[in-house]
Amino acid sequence: MDDPRVIGIGEAVLDILFKNDQPQKAVPGGSTFNSVVSLGRAGMPCIMITEVGDDHIGDMICSYLTQNGVSPDYVCRHRGSKSHISLAFLNERNDANYIFYKDHASLALDGILPEIKSDDIVLYGSFFAINPAIRPAVASLLQKARKAGAWLYYDINFRKSHIAERPAVLPFIEENMRLANIVRGSIEDFGYLYDLHDGEAIYVRVRTFCDTLIVTDGANPIHVYTPEGQESYPARPIETVSTVGAGDNFNAGYIYAKLQGINDQASRIDMAQRWSRDVCRQFGNNISDEMVEWLKHEYLDIAKH
Repeated sequence: MDDPRVIGIGEAVLDILFKNDQPQKAVPGGSTFNSVVSLGRAGMPCIMITEVGDDHIGDMICSYLTQNGVSPDYVCRHRGSKSHISLAFLNERNDANYIFYKDHASLALDGILPEIKSDDIVLYGSFFAINPAIRPAVASLLQKARKAGAWLYYDINFRKSHIAERPAVLPFIEENMRLANIVRGSIEDFGYLYDLHDGEAIYVRVRTFCDTLIVTDGANPIHVYTPEGQESYPARPIETVSTVGAGDNFNAGYIYAKLQGINDQASRIDMAQRWSRDVCRQFGNNISDEMVEWLKHEYLDIAKH
């Protein structure tokens, strides 16, 4: 049997990070993209399903995937189109405010898509997973993944800028939750989505679709809800350089723990937080070389014992 693969479905952009209105770093990114690249850096077999333009930035994005162990074979490229750019302006707390520049005419998933197997993990989220322009292709892929017996992780990541579109896309979000084995969202996400700010009330709503929910809330405790009950885990403090990619790497760390055969929630959340804290210590979207070395050596020794 082949090793389990992580299959990411999401947008790809060039992130340009600013601090005090000065550019600090330019790196390929995107919510699911960041997660999958970190998992690729950690040695996990990964595939990224996305679309980019037929330009130099598209070349950079595909090369970046390859350099970090992620297959670019299912990246759709469209002749004459431009890749997307994101400007991330860090405030005094090192949280980011974003401006996106997108060539909307290029948005399509019309290339070859992979056959998803029962031992694969599918990670999806953000507006890419609910965008009406590509919804038929995304929904079909997720439905096939669920039917094949794959494990699906949905990160809602619903931004304030899309509130006006909520009535149109809410059915897509709820279908995504229904197909998922686990849903992760922030208090902020559910505030924009359902006007709910209490974890228990959020779970009552989400449980209609998916019975396992992770709710994060910045520096406040992380709550995991299942039919067996609710568990809370303190968010460990960290002095940040940038919070770009923090939630994305939380997802990646959780999935990494699952791939290592870790089944208890406390250990999975601990690993998720380790990955999130690591990316917050640097200007970048992915786990550091130091974290990769720790995973390859010290962590594997700990896991064996």
